[in-house]
Amino acid sequence: MNDPGIATFLLIGGFFILMILRVPITFSLAAAAIVTATYLNIPLMAIVQQMVQGVRSFSLLAIPFFIVMGEIMGQGGIAQKMIDLANVFVGRIRGGLAMVNCVDSMFFGGISGSAVADVASTGSIILPMMKLKGYDEDFSVAITVTSSTQGVIIPPSHNMILYSLAAGGVSVGRLFLAGYIPGITLGLSLMLISYIIAKKRNYPKEDKVSFKQAIKIFRDAFLGLFTAVIIMGGVITGIFTATESAAIAVVYAFFITFFVYRQ
Repeated sequence: MNDPGIATFLLIGGFFILMILRVPITFSLAAAAIVTATYLNIPLMAIVQQMVQGVRSFSLLAIPFFIVMGEIMGQGGIAQKMIDLANVFVGRIRGGLAMVNCVDSMFFGGISGSAVADVASTGSIILPMMKLKGYDEDFSVAITVTSSTQGVIIPPSHNMILYSLAAGGVSVGRLFLAGYIPGITLGLSLMLISYIIAKKRNYPKEDKVSFKQAIKIFRDAFLGLFTAVIIMGGVITGIFTATESAAIAVVYAFFITFFVYRQ
């Protein structure tokens, strides 16, 4: 009989040793799992069956759809439009770009459902802007990474979909609704902290946007924001499931990116 303690060490210890050796996480997990399964004499066919069973879930399809949608919108210039819209609301406050960073994460996190997509798409735009305006690099990176966590809380959230599957039958729509208040509260808290730091370090305000410019910016960003309406409206009203809404959102994002914005 194989020792469970040794098996645990092989799984966890092997993973961390490979991570220390700078092996990519994917390969570290796979290698540790294979070594542990071999030690426990688990049949190869059983491992394959469990792997297939783990991904044979209709609900899990929503996650890659949301990721694809976020990539399309991020590469299609919609991230810049979200930043411009956030600037209309909070740009003229002290430390405006830090505020814009937080508000933009609310917008984009509420569309892509991914903190990684938020950092990749908006961070590449707003970090150079903050550096140009004289923001400290450590503060700029910290607020960008921290505000991106709103994407994990504000719907559509990948984690909520996974929780629904793990808990067994919990309504994804209700989980999405439950994420709004804590997500917005987190965003407002980050904005307050940003304002205090900006006041202390004398970070600049952004130029005031005229009413005419604000209308144009909102008009340009509206189609991107409407993606969240498609996702949440369909799920909450029961017109379609989270997976179906994600698939529709991908088609919609593709259409507005290539045929409306043409970027």
